[in-house]
Amino acid sequence: MKYLLLSLLLLTSAAEASTLRCGSALISRGDPSSEVLSKCGEPVSRDFLGYRETLDAYGFRNEVAVEEWSYGPRNGMYHFLRFEGNRLIKIDSKRGN
Repeated sequence: MKYLLLSLLLLTSAAEASTLRCGSALISRGDPSSEVLSKCGEPVSRDFLGYRETLDAYGFRNEVAVEEWSYGPRNGMYHFLRFEGNRLIKIDSKRGN
């Protein structure tokens, strides 16, 4: 029982979402980085993680830049946004200590 409770706590400490509220604006996965910047403002940090190879609809390979932006703390939460090719692909949230 103790291990089950610990597992549940670890799973809920970091949550992935498809949207995030920035003030009165809402951002969603798929939004361009310029739109996120205009709605949420400058992040606390921007980390360039490298490049990722992707396939387009025609089967052509492309390299896209991968970045992670960090916001917070906002109401005790930190938000981590991952961009590939200047498109928001992942929103993670984690409660601060």
